[in-house]
Amino acid sequence: MSQDKSLVSHLHGLGMDDKMVNGHPAGLFVLFFTEMWERFSYYGMRALLTLFLISTIADGGWGWTNSEAMKLYGTYTGLVYLTPLLGGIIADKITGYKKAILIGALIMTLGHLSMAFEGIAPWFFYLGLGLMILGNGMFKPNISSMVGNLYPDTSSKKDAGYTIFYMGINAGAFLGMLLCGYIGEKVGWHYGFGLAGVFMFFGMLQFYFAEKIFGIIGESPKEVQAFHDKKVANHEEEEEEIPANVIRDRLIVIAVLMLASIVFFLAFEQAGGSMSIFAKDYTQRVLEGGAATTFKWIDTILTIVPIAIVTIVLFALAKQIYKKFPLTIIFTAISFVIIWGLGLWKIFREFNSVETEVAASWFQILNSFFIIALASSFSKFWEKIWNPSGPVKFALGLILVGLGFAALAYGAMEIPQGAKTASVSMIWLIVAYFFHTTGELCLSPVGLSYVSKLSPKKFIGLLFGFWFCASAIANFIGGFLGSYIDQIVETHSMAYFFMIFAIIPAITALVLIGLNPILKRMMHGIN
Repeated sequence: MSQDKSLVSHLHGLGMDDKMVNGHPAGLFVLFFTEMWERFSYYGMRALLTLFLISTIADGGWGWTNSEAMKLYGTYTGLVYLTPLLGGIIADKITGYKKAILIGALIMTLGHLSMAFEGIAPWFFYLGLGLMILGNGMFKPNISSMVGNLYPDTSSKKDAGYTIFYMGINAGAFLGMLLCGYIGEKVGWHYGFGLAGVFMFFGMLQFYFAEKIFGIIGESPKEVQAFHDKKVANHEEEEEEIPANVIRDRLIVIAVLMLASIVFFLAFEQAGGSMSIFAKDYTQRVLEGGAATTFKWIDTILTIVPIAIVTIVLFALAKQIYKKFPLTIIFTAISFVIIWGLGLWKIFREFNSVETEVAASWFQILNSFFIIALASSFSKFWEKIWNPSGPVKFALGLILVGLGFAALAYGAMEIPQGAKTASVSMIWLIVAYFFHTTGELCLSPVGLSYVSKLSPKKFIGLLFGFWFCASAIANFIGGFLGSYIDQIVETHSMAYFFMIFAIIPAITALVLIGLNPILKRMMHGIN
């Protein structure tokens, strides 16, 4: 209860009200839905990118080779995570987080609009990618910074809050890959690209109309400084001055965790690259008879349950903030009506189709589905049962992502050397995504939380920019390694290719476990 009082006091000190949803600030769930629609747009487009590039011109694609597609994929996803470094600096020094988020959302909406016209001229596609990169740079680091500001650094709810926020990230990713992937592959690529932008626009609107719920959080640096000067003038408590050696040690810990995250994500981000190629060319996706019927029912459950879960979250938020921020709830509700309509249309269309072929992009939804199903359990586990240090959680994440690739390597053992196609059971991709998801839950939301807790407050946007810069490096390296899939399959085997991504994370995990005692001391009381 004392911790709850501490949280309420913290919120009041920032000019926020103390309305709670499931024990967390209502503002967390506004950010939840804003990030949800942004991730819908990003992952919806990402699910299609490689598949679109390698599909034949007759199928509406560009007919690129696997190597060419992986290089563009790695370059694009790398730049998406590199520009947040600049976006974090701009927000910290000039705009504040709120304006940066809105600017980024608008630019990304225009990017998706441009990509929807890729059938008219190729330059629309490249312009769209460029706008997505720039918009994400303004959006991504700053919304994560706002989540961290909702909690005092000593709050045991902070890791749990980031895990809930991460559930929002993956709800959007799930819906984006499910609907944009399906519509892009089965109806038309440009429809899939365009749909992603519609919900980015809704996310921007619902955030804009709820800005005041955050009090001083996210305002421009001048307004934040004036607010704190007023508190000091009123003899309110100033923030504790942190010694330089403590700041230095904590920044070193952040750097070590960033290096570990690079290893994790260069493997994990194969999902949109080499794992998509494996799903398209090496996995048995045409189903008949009982298998087809079973898949249709599983797909129905996978479609309806996550939409229902986030709809319940929306109702819980609406109860708390509708009177003060009606337009935020109304625009989010409209977007949910559209989502329900598209989801039910997809289910009806599949049940009435003559042939059942699992879309290659379908497998990517498993990661987000498992996160939606498991996020609250992990949150409670860290909060109530076992809450090890950040380095140990990171090591667990690395081990689990390695196990996922070990499962894929085992499943791919029967693929002949140099084979261009095969019909491996889809169970191995499902198992791999399960392990990758549990690994992600151990590392990614925890990483966001630790960057927030260990960073000096004046530079938190910049440090989040560096955090996403680590993901940029991971995507560049992952795309580069993934581009060798055909060459490695020809000279060795598909199993050999996947074992590379199993062994490297496992070795890194052992190093982190060895460094854990030193890193814990260098955090100086932050856990």
